[in-house]
Amino acid sequence: MIGCLILHGFAGSREDIQEIETHFTEKTNWLVYVPDLPGHDGTKDSLKAVTYKHWLLKAKYALEELLERCDTVYLIGFSMGGVIASYLSVHYRVDRLVLISAAAFYLNPKQLASDLTGWAVEGLRGELSEDEYYLLYRDKLQNTPVKATIEFAKMVRKIRPHFSEISVPTLIIQGEKDGLVPVKSAEYIYNEIRSEDKEIYFFPEAKHYIWHSGEKESLLKRIDQFLHDKQ
Repeated sequence: MIGCLILHGFAGSREDIQEIETHFTEKTNWLVYVPDLPGHDGTKDSLKAVTYKHWLLKAKYALEELLERCDTVYLIGFSMGGVIASYLSVHYRVDRLVLISAAAFYLNPKQLASDLTGWAVEGLRGELSEDEYYLLYRDKLQNTPVKATIEFAKMVRKIRPHFSEISVPTLIIQGEKDGLVPVKSAEYIYNEIRSEDKEIYFFPEAKHYIWHSGEKESLLKRIDQFLHDKQ
């Protein structure tokens, strides 16, 4: 049996990556795990009460259960989930790794400035309530305590040196208009990992949540090709 662990991003939840989860649960007979990482229930108090070690442990336990039940295991990580998935791929026997907007580095000031300008214009026109990305970012900002952001930064610093230890086949996907994770993050990961079987693909017009940028079908097709063609 094939197992697939999908990890969501910082201050997010499995709902953020539901499009990917649904794709694999409906199109395959794989055993798909999508855990909600500790503290990620949408409230500040919950996120304040945990450290990055809780996130790593939850992902680790989910992977260990999949490895007990499946002969082949794939890891898919989005944003912070990509950082965690990368770390797990170094320490466990997994077959393939897919990294979407993986946050080896974070914040893209130039793109954020462009987004803020666009939102200012939309605000003047009374159109902000219709902007899906603005609503996503606003909700994340309102519900993310500083303590949790510090824990996220700690984890990235801890894991970043381990990218050079990744030896499994890896697909890296990045939106070029991502205001939260810069293009250099994907480039860094691609250059650091030692796997000879590695691919990198950029979506020129996509933001952080690539599947909300009109690229859902193209994104899923890329992932399918990488995973299915190798079986």
